[in-house]
Amino acid sequence: MSDIIKVNARGLSCPQPVLETRKAIAGLNSGVVEILVDTATSRNNVTRFAENKGWSVECEELDEGGYKLTLQK
Repeated sequence: MSDIIKVNARGLSCPQPVLETRKAIAGLNSGVVEILVDTATSRNNVTRFAENKGWSVECEELDEGGYKLTLQK
């Protein structure tokens, strides 16, 4: 299995988290990508984008605030 790609999109306002996610998954046919975001809006937008691209998304609320989205394909 390949390495996990990690993207820290905390502190970025939309649409930056989605654009960072798009860059991370560009050209990937499969793999695992972790995206860190700090707002529910970013969580929802990244989730919708990734699912539309055929990725499954798991969301975990972080103790320090924000969310970790794990994209798998």
